[in-house]
Amino acid sequence: MLTTLADGADLLVTGLGFQELAANVAEYYDIPLATLDYLPVRANGQLLPFLPSPFGRSAMTVYDWLVWRMWKKAEDAQRREFGLPKARSPSLRRITERGSLEIQAYDEVCFPGLAAEWAKFDGQRPFVGALTMELPTDADEDVASWIAAGTPPIFFGFWSLPVKSPADTLVMISAACAQLGERALVCSAGSDFNHVPHFDHVKMVGTMNYGAAFPACRAVVHHGGAGTTAIGLRAGVPTLILSRDPSQTLCGAMVKRLKVGAARRLSTTTQKSLVADLRTILAPHYVARAREIATRMTKPAASVAAAADLVENFARLRRLG
Repeated sequence: MLTTLADGADLLVTGLGFQELAANVAEYYDIPLATLDYLPVRANGQLLPFLPSPFGRSAMTVYDWLVWRMWKKAEDAQRREFGLPKARSPSLRRITERGSLEIQAYDEVCFPGLAAEWAKFDGQRPFVGALTMELPTDADEDVASWIAAGTPPIFFGFWSLPVKSPADTLVMISAACAQLGERALVCSAGSDFNHVPHFDHVKMVGTMNYGAAFPACRAVVHHGGAGTTAIGLRAGVPTLILSRDPSQTLCGAMVKRLKVGAARRLSTTTQKSLVADLRTILAPHYVARAREIATRMTKPAASVAAAADLVENFARLRRLG
């Protein structure tokens, strides 16, 4: 399907998943390729802060090679069908060597030292900030009214993946916030919170505009998705990440390194740990640090405009070349 759709295109843009197969299609048609990365997946020494830079870079290089070996049979079949020579190196390396545009859809401040490490690529890996749409929802007016009617709440969100026990999760949130004297704004998203207890200090919402609500909250607690994390950083409020997968764990490590929040696995979270983590991130120095980092984050509209300009200019220059 991608092969058919890309026929005659000026440029092919691909997300983080399956960049390897998209790169072969771009090579087959000899058209430019632009990749969009919401985390620094190219080998570097900054993503894994618990390792010295050379070891982190080596670990990512080995991981790239292992992933390539895992997909090599499928990739070889695709390249054979295209009449392309068999690949001799990992696809991420070939994407870079072909001169592709590798857009980094997060801010430089999130990974200190990364821009300097990648300076040798001469603009091939530009940072644009997170691409968050922040679309309005029907619940936004009601949410804003509820927030304005009391003290700033703590936001809790669980992304589109359902939590194991919505009722138990809500009871834990309610009890933790009651113990701290806080209100809770809970976005249920993919979880069924229809048959759960009601608490006066807890507001339940199905979907909402995070960009509009986060700046009015005391703190945000969520799964650690790259987009949600970026919106929290832009809002200038402390973050607690309760992760469920490796990429979310990396975002948790990032907020800890930036000293704007804390992180742990959702599966290990208890009422006691939640109270302790919230007390930690609500401390004045975390609040001040979150506000300071927010001033260094790219605004959403600027990120979108920068990414669009990069893609259009790259297609134009490659076509003229």
